[in-house]
This record gives sequence, structure tokens and C-alpha cells, in this order.
Amino acid sequence: MRITDAAHRTLKDLARNDGRSMQALLDEAIEALRRKRFLEATNDAFARLRMDGAAWAVLEAERKEWDGTLLDGMTVHERGPEYDSRRRKPRRGKR
Repeated sequence: MRITDAAHRTLKDLARNDGRSMQALLDEAIEALRRKRFLEATNDAFARLRMDGAAWAVLEAERKEWDGTLLDGMTVHERGPEYDSRRRKPRRGKR
């Protein structure tokens, strides 16, 4: 892969300042660009959906339906199960 001399100098300076390899810094930059593009595409898709009144109404109706499941039959003040983050299963026993 070829890059300009200016880009190489910048990458080298950034890597030296961060105490990391140029490859690690490049990997991070590529991942940041991938995420940025993903979010831009998602935002564009939602903007197009919002412009379509009928499709947006269907989405809003579905959201309203899902709102009823937020507490999953529990009262507002009732606590749900506690989870052990390592096992992803509810803990049994006293709370």
C-alpha cells in the first residue's frame, strides 16, 4: 500500500506521540472511519424513512406496541432479576 510522504510523516509522528505502532494507529483510524460511515448510512436511512409518512406511521405503531413490553408485566417499583455479567444468567437467591 502506498501513501503520500506527508501522510507517512503524520502517521509516524502520531504513532510516536501515542507510543504505539503505525500499524496499530492505522487499524484504529480505519475502524473509526468504518464506524463513522456506518452511522452516517444509518442516519440517512432513518431520514429517508422519516420522509415516507406511511412507512414512518408503521414504525411508530410498532414502537407503541413494543412500549407495552418495557416492564414485562412488572410494576414500576418492582426490581427485575440481577445478572452476573460473566454468566449472563439471573442470579438465584436473595437480593
